[in-house]
Amino acid sequence: MRKFIVSSFVVVSLLLTAGWAQAEDSLVEGVKKACHKELTTFCKGVQPGEGRILACLYAFQDRVSGKCSYAVYDAAAQLEQAATALKFAAAECKDDLLKYCGNVQVGKGRVKACLDKNEKSLSDRCKDALKQTGIKK
Repeated sequence: MRKFIVSSFVVVSLLLTAGWAQAEDSLVEGVKKACHKELTTFCKGVQPGEGRILACLYAFQDRVSGKCSYAVYDAAAQLEQAATALKFAAAECKDDLLKYCGNVQVGKGRVKACLDKNEKSLSDRCKDALKQTGIKK
């Protein structure tokens, strides 16, 4: 169990620092709500960022409520699922990404905007991957 909690914290911290702004906002709010007691009691003086809050929760894991532990676990699972979907879509769209969006700076939705702009030219393989992952409806 301890190993699983550690890996959950690592996954969350890695993915939260990787620029997953949309997913991060709702997941972070869910963890803040579920872990409010722990955050205000054990982690009150901790400066947010760079995984410090997760490190604090980890340091007090023996005092963290089940509700808080589950919220962190659930956030990690959702982020892991999103990362897997993005990895699959990136692999399936590799040629299209290089051809149409190779010079686009990553972040702030620019690559998705590029794919949207070139939607009619994308390969069927890429279009299917974007639909399967929910990136494109």
